[in-house]
Amino acid sequence: MADPTPDEEAELEASKAPLLEHLVELRNRIIRSVIAFLVCFIVCFAFARPIFQFLTEPLAHALAGQANRQMIFTALYEQFFTYVKVGMFGAICLAFPYMASQLWLFIAPGLYKHERRAILPFLLATPVMFIIGAAFVYYLMLPRAIQFFLSYEIPSGGPNTIAIQLMPRVGEYLSFVMTLIFAFGFCFEMPVLLTLLGRVGIVTSKGLAGVRRYAIVGVFVVAAVVTPPDVFSQLSLAIPLVALYEISILCVKLMEKQRAAEEAKAAAATT
Repeated sequence: MADPTPDEEAELEASKAPLLEHLVELRNRIIRSVIAFLVCFIVCFAFARPIFQFLTEPLAHALAGQANRQMIFTALYEQFFTYVKVGMFGAICLAFPYMASQLWLFIAPGLYKHERRAILPFLLATPVMFIIGAAFVYYLMLPRAIQFFLSYEIPSGGPNTIAIQLMPRVGEYLSFVMTLIFAFGFCFEMPVLLTLLGRVGIVTSKGLAGVRRYAIVGVFVVAAVVTPPDVFSQLSLAIPLVALYEISILCVKLMEKQRAAEEAKAAAATT
């Protein structure tokens, strides 16, 4: 990043405050974030049933037209705590922008103006990329994964054949879906992270391109770990991640060109 100007140095110096004031501000922002989370949790818990029905739509679509298909819970409290998890899941999604803004408002005064301008776009891109990853897994990958697992059912075909039919538990299904959504959402943050590291000079486009083969191997390992054990599901995550890695290299290269232009402009201004 560029060196701070005297005006930025003066602005940062004016924003300094005693440690106690920073701790008080941090406490207040944590309290606000917790209150926002609790409010969102109450709202989402009140609508837990339709939210859960939305999450089960891929399964319902895969089982459409088949009689006697249902979900079960085997513990007296399982359905209740499933709705609690749904409420917490929804609360995290709804409250995250506000909680992230509180974190940003706490950190921003300690940054120079040009640093704030550099980091803010990445903070805005973070929820966008997470939503893209979550939508990708819900609309594309999850239906195929469900079809893959349903293919292992054994219908009753004769007197010596024991039928094996899926009867999913509500808690296990919700945990499966949330794990995939968070896994894909965080994996889709890769361009944001790598571009930010490139912006501050920790990584370079040449370095990222040089370790491309290792990155691709790592991508397929991650895809094998966080997805169901079928080739389609693993490729559904691995191929987009490889594409995102290439996009990250391009973004870092553009950042380097922009930084070089800014440094050349600053050098010309001083001569």
